[in-house]
Amino acid sequence: MTITKDTRVVVVLPAYNAAQTLEKTYADLPKESVSKIILVDDVSQDQTVEIAHALGLSVIIHIQNRGYGGNQKTCYIEALKEGADVVVMLHPDHQYDSKLVPELVAPIIAGEADMVMGSRILNGRALAGGMPIWKYAANRILTFVENLIFKTNLTDCHSGFRAYSRKFLTTVPFLLNSDDFVFDSQMIAQAAHCGFQIGEIPVQARYFPEASSVNFKVSTIYGLKTVGVMLRFLLQRFGWAQAGYLNSRLPDVVSKYHHETIFRQ
Repeated sequence: MTITKDTRVVVVLPAYNAAQTLEKTYADLPKESVSKIILVDDVSQDQTVEIAHALGLSVIIHIQNRGYGGNQKTCYIEALKEGADVVVMLHPDHQYDSKLVPELVAPIIAGEADMVMGSRILNGRALAGGMPIWKYAANRILTFVENLIFKTNLTDCHSGFRAYSRKFLTTVPFLLNSDDFVFDSQMIAQAAHCGFQIGEIPVQARYFPEASSVNFKVSTIYGLKTVGVMLRFLLQRFGWAQAGYLNSRLPDVVSKYHHETIFRQ
């Protein structure tokens, strides 16, 4: 797919200790399809920032560690300020194939979706690609239940390779989401609540020592928090409780003094 020069695609890299993999991730990006690349460093203890500067990336450095979700909040605000039409979130650990950015953004540019996820399950090779069996099983169970609750039809609700339309990011109040890993699950809940269409493309993930991958304990906590997101979604649906990150809209939670730079057309 060819992305026209009128479509501003901004790739954001939420980074933490990505020095060993950042150059490989950057090398694979199809530069002709990307308008800007922004790396947000979450207080890395290695040479991530120095390498990012050497590659010519736009670099934002957090003054203190804000977590995976907190990192994404900065990523999306900066991308919106840059006038992005489509924002691609890509882990800089070289786990996902960044060559697929054009395929990932294609449904958004075509008006077929406002959120697109790279599914590690769709091609049927997740286990062959090295995904641990326990992670695969947990993914299948959680995704099955999430589809029931959110009324979606996804194969992988837990991918770290995603694209969002400007309309999506200027609507959902992602700044109210968690600062940890469950941020991603809340984004799906917000998409479902607001009626946004979610698409998928197949992607082969790589599993190797340098690729960031949460351990069993962290995955378990993430899974339990995702269950909590689903419960809050149901309570909201039946009118038994209200969740601010579902009810609000981004303009409602952003200072009026930043509206001109974030919500400009």
